[in-house]
Amino acid sequence: APWCLMMSLNPSRGCLLDLPWEDILVPHILCHLPLQQLLSLQRVSKSFQSLIQLYLANMRCFDSSQIGPAIPRAAFVNLLKDNEVLQQLALQNCSDWLTDRELLPVIGQNHHLHQIQLKGCAQLSRHALVAISLSCPNLRRLSLAHCEWVDSLSLRSLADHCKALEAVDLTACRQLKDEAICYLVQKCSRLKSLSLAVNANVGDVAVEETAKCCPELEHLDLTGCLRVKNDSIRVLAEYCPKLRSLKVKHCHNVAESSLSILRSRGVELDVEPPLQRALVLLQDVVGFAPFINLQI
Repeated sequence: APWCLMMSLNPSRGCLLDLPWEDILVPHILCHLPLQQLLSLQRVSKSFQSLIQLYLANMRCFDSSQIGPAIPRAAFVNLLKDNEVLQQLALQNCSDWLTDRELLPVIGQNHHLHQIQLKGCAQLSRHALVAISLSCPNLRRLSLAHCEWVDSLSLRSLADHCKALEAVDLTACRQLKDEAICYLVQKCSRLKSLSLAVNANVGDVAVEETAKCCPELEHLDLTGCLRVKNDSIRVLAEYCPKLRSLKVKHCHNVAESSLSILRSRGVELDVEPPLQRALVLLQDVVGFAPFINLQI
């Protein structure tokens, strides 16, 4: 209803399209509408189609979830074909349609990207990561979770060219081993958040090098990293005073003897201390007892 009123051709009031496009409509009105609704507006008239094309060419953030995961390839290419000012690009879980052929042109013409989300984009290749590293020198945040095509060579390219990285998600990038992670953290010492979760190839060497090279580290996810042991957790406690959260669930070689150091500093951990786990188990077995005498 509001749009119908705004589009009214009442001579005394004019219509929406009479407002300055680049100064008013694009930065102050269209930016508040969902992308799906904007795309629908293209069908109103040729003027609206031109307006929306102008908006798309000046869009700073593109999130595929606003449209849906099953975007036709041609539609995605058409949406961003004129855009050279993107700062944030989110294409998570687009494995059904997104390949290098669609992504590389977008990356190649957008050199101001500082945040890219590619979680679950399984049809891409190492060439996508190399393209990102060469085209996006200001990249700050990158998610490659569940992208098993990420290998040591493409990660090395990222580390060489994107040294301002602050957050990297490498969850389930199973080709990566300690050597690749070490190279990354040596080059990208500003890292504040790093996920190496669900990677059985990552061990103490990578964790210790991360601790020593990234003093600003605040969040580290080692969930399911079976080769990580107590020694590297102690190094982490020693070298990362700003650490705020650590995930070590299913790291069977990490014990409370090392975690207690971080726990005493108020670091958020995803595993409970042994005593608390025992009390929870006891409660499940015999029911809650308000007074439990634990003295021996």
